[in-house]
Amino acid sequence: MKRIVTLIAAFAVAAMMVGSAFAADELVVATDTNFPPFEFKDPATGKHTGFDVELWEAIAKEIGVEYDLQPMDFNGIIPGLQSGQIDVGIAGMTIKPERRKVVDFADGYYNAGLLILVKEGENGINSIEDLKGKIVSTKLGTTSEDFVKKNANAKDVKLFPNNDSMFMELIAGGADAVVFDSPVIADFMNKRGKGMVKVVGPLYQGQSYGIAFPKGSGLVTKVNAALKTLRENGTYRDLYVKWFQTEPK
Repeated sequence: MKRIVTLIAAFAVAAMMVGSAFAADELVVATDTNFPPFEFKDPATGKHTGFDVELWEAIAKEIGVEYDLQPMDFNGIIPGLQSGQIDVGIAGMTIKPERRKVVDFADGYYNAGLLILVKEGENGINSIEDLKGKIVSTKLGTTSEDFVKKNANAKDVKLFPNNDSMFMELIAGGADAVVFDSPVIADFMNKRGKGMVKVVGPLYQGQSYGIAFPKGSGLVTKVNAALKTLRENGTYRDLYVKWFQTEPK
């Protein structure tokens, strides 16, 4: 009986090891929980979709890898990459020098900038200088947070873990303005915030979004090659037009 139990235990351990080996072949790909039109949960299907999600799907197909998409708070992605719990991060992440120190980036795949959003009836805010003494809402752990704190001289900078909260703070009157990434601002203004908000001022701080990896990841070269192929064969252009209704810039 003891030998049978031992054999059963050995088979169980072996099965676990085989399962782990297969799991190890599947990349863990982190994306933001709510960053439309780059990533968001489709209310009709309950699944995450968006430009980033579909772009990664095309990249994964091109390089021949399986993956598990893991939506999470944006500010947890880089720590996850550093700890090795995440293999890839694609979440509208700006390529910044300080981030390059702790993670590797593939080539930039989207050019953006920052915009100021105010309520439709607001006439006293027309530039970053006009935010002096005002209350500004933005997203925690983002380039926008750094920019506002450095340049706006605001009375208060309210930080939120997701887009919905920072926009609702403006609509509810708890903030005078939102400063955030241009494509997300445009998406909100043209959809959920239509008629209630407007963009003021120029595009600030041009920036590039990049796909992030743990330091030394061998995936960087493969993903760069895949991005090049997708641009050349028209797949990138098709996805860009689908999600942004304009030609790639």
